[in-house]
Amino acid sequence: MRAARPDDPGLSPQRLGTVAMVVLAIGLAVFGVKESVRAWQMRRDMHSVERDLTTLRSQQEQLSRTVDRLRHDPLYIEKLAREEMGMVREGETVLKFPSQNSVNPR
Repeated sequence: MRAARPDDPGLSPQRLGTVAMVVLAIGLAVFGVKESVRAWQMRRDMHSVERDLTTLRSQQEQLSRTVDRLRHDPLYIEKLAREEMGMVREGETVLKFPSQNSVNPR
């Protein structure tokens, strides 16, 4: 039988521990980079959703004001009827002029 020498290049417990620590450090580094990228993407998505939320809240406020005017402001309803539906009051005369875009140059 051969006795193990201290300078034998086999797997000593110290060398095995060092290899295990290096493998663990590499694993943690890869996992950390992956999770850092994922966290960055989630923050970017969160900022995008917050911008969308701000836009939607603004639109909701504008629509709420419009609904309130439609419920309580008869002059606003009349304005919309005239502008969007072309309605006129009885006895009014409507003059229609051709728009600049529809005139054919000669």
